[in-house]
Amino acid sequence: MKVFLDANILFSASQSHSRMRAFGDVLFEPEDCLTNEYAIEEARRNLAVKFPDGVKTLERLVKRCEIVSQLTTDLEVELPLKDRPILGGAIAGNATHLLTGDERDFGKFWGKTIQGVKVVSPRMLAGELRLS
Repeated sequence: MKVFLDANILFSASQSHSRMRAFGDVLFEPEDCLTNEYAIEEARRNLAVKFPDGVKTLERLVKRCEIVSQLTTDLEVELPLKDRPILGGAIAGNATHLLTGDERDFGKFWGKTIQGVKVVSPRMLAGELRLS
């Protein structure tokens, strides 16, 4: 399983009081996690404003992830421009899953596979991991 982490997952996992952080401790193995600079920068910006102490945790976290430098721009679904680099990075990185908490933009795709990448929420991924 190769899981691409959206910016909101990185943001949540970087906060000490977050349940995503505990989930991330199980999930974040170098061979299992991917992200890209776009997601990292979005998480970093939001942490700097809302939870500055989380920026150092974010930096440690992303060192445990494979950083995808490529991007697929030919997407089979319509997404807001801000979300295209996330799905495009997951596809280019050959992720099996895109982990996102963004229900507004990705919720309609939860549980669906797009160009080889299954879009899941943290709860959905946790359910899959329990079944494995």
